[in-house]
Amino acid sequence: MDARVVGAGVVGLSCAIRLQEAGARVRVRALARTPGTTSDVAAAYYYPSRMAADPRILRWGRGTLRELARLAEDPATGVRAAKAIHLARPGAERPWWADAMPGFRAARRDELPAGQEAGWVVDTFVAEMPVYLRALEARFERAGGAFEAGRVADVRALARQAQGVVVNATGLGARECAGDASTYPIRGQVARVENPGLLDVVSDPDGPLAVAYVVPRSRDVVLGGTAQEGDWSLAPDPKTEEDILRKCALLEPRLAGARVTGRAVGLRPGRPAVRLERDADAPNLVHCYGHGGSGMTLSWGCADEVAALARQV
Repeated sequence: MDARVVGAGVVGLSCAIRLQEAGARVRVRALARTPGTTSDVAAAYYYPSRMAADPRILRWGRGTLRELARLAEDPATGVRAAKAIHLARPGAERPWWADAMPGFRAARRDELPAGQEAGWVVDTFVAEMPVYLRALEARFERAGGAFEAGRVADVRALARQAQGVVVNATGLGARECAGDASTYPIRGQVARVENPGLLDVVSDPDGPLAVAYVVPRSRDVVLGGTAQEGDWSLAPDPKTEEDILRKCALLEPRLAGARVTGRAVGLRPGRPAVRLERDADAPNLVHCYGHGGSGMTLSWGCADEVAALARQV
């Protein structure tokens, strides 16, 4: 089987590798590769960020967990196990995503940041981008995969010309190349600061500091963030950065005054729901996009399903 994947972010690369493992000869076509993808900006820890309750999310998340656990055994992949604390409002009900989070439990008071009253503790994985993306690219190429540079204006036209399967993993690019007007940007701004020795993830996804998160990596800490729907600006905003630094210092006081080493903006591919299906007009075309801020979290589970759909083709 021949297969072509359009998109070289975390979802596209995961799909390409799973297709190889299913026996396909795979090429990846992309306008940008690491370090120039949206995935490179992501803090990238396992958590179904801003996803509506959907049993598919739990299934895809569990599939990703299995692969991340395996990858974390090799430090060269950029994946490591970590603990995460997600703040919650007092009296909050058990979240719908809890069954896909290993080690889920209520946080003890001594585990919470000062002034916070409730939260959840989970076991998670952090994928350090772009180390992780480079590792995926190397894995793909070692298995015989090839990259092609260039834009695809119409994925259906590409599929009609192709001899095998085409996978649309273009993220926000699906708005144009697949004509999907329901896809929209969710602007995420981050700051990177020196790591004072932090290991655990801390976030406030819905509370008074939302959206705030602290994601330690080997040499820095990614601080976020924003979730500005419909905002196409890729320019970091200084006032937004000040707000990010202030909120993250409340989550983790050791970050107060930390030196900023980098800043970035990424446009997450928002959509009412993830699109993972064969195209009705081009049956050899499989769509896999619209993951919002959960691309890494859902990547391997979605790639498993893409490979299963490709076998149908």
